[in-house]
Amino acid sequence: MKTNLIALVACTVLVANCMAEPFNGLTADMASLCRLSDARTRSISPENFTGARNAGALADPVADKDKRNVANASGCARELGKGWKVNPFVKIAPGETLTLADIEGPGAIQHIWMTPTKLWRHSIIRMYWDDETDPSVECPVGDFFASPYNKYAQVSSLAVCVNPGSAFNCYWLMPFRRRARITMENVGKEEMRLYYQIDYTLTDIPSDAAYLHAQFRRSNPTKGSVHTLVDGIAGKGHYVGTYVAWRVHDTGWWGEGEIKFHLDGEENPT
Repeated sequence: MKTNLIALVACTVLVANCMAEPFNGLTADMASLCRLSDARTRSISPENFTGARNAGALADPVADKDKRNVANASGCARELGKGWKVNPFVKIAPGETLTLADIEGPGAIQHIWMTPTKLWRHSIIRMYWDDETDPSVECPVGDFFASPYNKYAQVSSLAVCVNPGSAFNCYWLMPFRRRARITMENVGKEEMRLYYQIDYTLTDIPSDAAYLHAQFRRSNPTKGSVHTLVDGIAGKGHYVGTYVAWRVHDTGWWGEGEIKFHLDGEENPT
């Protein structure tokens, strides 16, 4: 039965366990709390754009003339001065692509938190590993965080959490060996504000650690009754899941269907 529907998909491929000897400090849990490592934890936010040591809380709500370091919350924090949280967000103009993080490796991103404003479908997040020119992740920000409809809905999982106030969190482990770069593009017609924080660790990365990839696909309507979730994957890796959001244009479909995996060019699905 043919049915017209909209299918919005973000597919993610992730890596195997990055634990190795000696302990690199990445996979911290109750069993590894007693283990020491040479890992260095860092955090990037509008309060510290580079994550470098001694580079946080430098924005001055009154005197700072550096365009990139002007305190955005100067009205609320004008009496605090430097050393306080006075620059919690960035502004991204229509058509602008802003680099959120540019990190020299080796290391791994462990957590991303952000609260974007305006239309989430108009905010495109991209992630580049090791100086690649084509991003490994390219997705509207809402869909990357399992939130396609520009409306808060709680998500609670190991990989992605969406908390009250539309606070997006992801805990995908994202290894890189030389460099990691994350950008946000505003393809809308209005300026957006972005509150964000990117937490990462600088440490050795095992040779068998793969890179995180995500594809976004949308069909409106589908071609017949088929919507391709992900395609064009080559090499060795783990397929770890798909987030699907759909809407129907009629009342004749109950949301049932088949998931088919075609491996290594096979005609019939395994």
